[in-house]
Amino acid sequence: MNILYVLPYFNPKRGGDVNVCTNLARGFVALGHNVTILTTDFELDKQYIQSLRSSGIEVSYFKCSFHVGLFLYSPNMKKWLENNIKNFDVVHLHTFRAYQNNIVTYYSKKFNVPYILQAHGSVLPFFQKQGLKRIYDHVWGYKILDDSSKLIALTQTEYEQYKEMGAEESKIEILPNGIDIREYQDIPERGEFRNKHSIKDYEKIILYLGRLNGSKGIELLINAFYKLSTELTNVKLVIVGPDDGFLSYIKNLINDLEIRDKVLLTGPLYHKDKMEAYVDADVFVTPRFSGFPVTFLESCACKLPIITTKNGDDLNWIDGNVGFVTEYNENSLKKAMLKLLLDDSLNEKFGLNGLKLIESKFNWEDIIKDLERLYKQIIYK
Repeated sequence: MNILYVLPYFNPKRGGDVNVCTNLARGFVALGHNVTILTTDFELDKQYIQSLRSSGIEVSYFKCSFHVGLFLYSPNMKKWLENNIKNFDVVHLHTFRAYQNNIVTYYSKKFNVPYILQAHGSVLPFFQKQGLKRIYDHVWGYKILDDSSKLIALTQTEYEQYKEMGAEESKIEILPNGIDIREYQDIPERGEFRNKHSIKDYEKIILYLGRLNGSKGIELLINAFYKLSTELTNVKLVIVGPDDGFLSYIKNLINDLEIRDKVLLTGPLYHKDKMEAYVDADVFVTPRFSGFPVTFLESCACKLPIITTKNGDDLNWIDGNVGFVTEYNENSLKKAMLKLLLDDSLNEKFGLNGLKLIESKFNWEDIIKDLERLYKQIIYK
């Protein structure tokens, strides 16, 4: 098969959808298929692009003339689509509200190439810029959903969100995210992250890893941690991730609570450095999310228990199995963290359960085979 993946941006620092797209592309190339990624030069990491090309993945990118937020205008892409889209068997859109989707779906219909949409947790117009998102939906979004061959939901929650947007139920398929478990067969020794950041062996580490964005509930975590630190003195909050407009607020809150000595802000970490943080942490906390965070799977692969809240999509495999899902308030979050930090046997049990779950359910090899069947189903229907 010749497969076209479409993303408005392509930098691993963007996280979720970029990393998922990359892993799928690598998996399909390994199966003997041809994969091209179509994107823009917005925040382009040319070294990253070159590494993909050397592994057999073609990347075509076009100038972003201007952008409003992450709505990236790239009109030069039209000529490429006119000349090339007919050479593909299937198109896979990796995000929902994007200028690139508007033009790709137009040429996809013109040349009778089926396309799949995977919104990656952005089906409904919530969080920032809700008004603009609703305008997009009325002008383009609903039509993109209607004309799609399939819609990929990461969770049951996202399945229901597609339905709420008026999508045909028969089009929606649930396909979770995954990770390559082979990358975690030789994880770093415990203690390397602690040594780099002068964290004592007896200190318990609570880890947040993700974009520093106001939608993530990081302020709730900091406030809950403050309450926890009054009961448990040997505890450290480590916040890892790139600033996405919320770093100054986080720093001010930490200063106001007078817990600067108990909080470590590392900035973004990648590859081995990121894995070292997972390995040395005692619990992973994400207060609010949408979709299916790959960070949850990375935590499980490193045998790190998860705590999140009900202010997120329904991931029914977490609560009581690999961690806790609490109410979205400081006291509930504090109690869950305290329980896991004080109960070593429960912490170890959740960690082992998480690794088993990755091996049996959330590995890319099996997920890619399911997606391959889905591609063939819409191509040869």
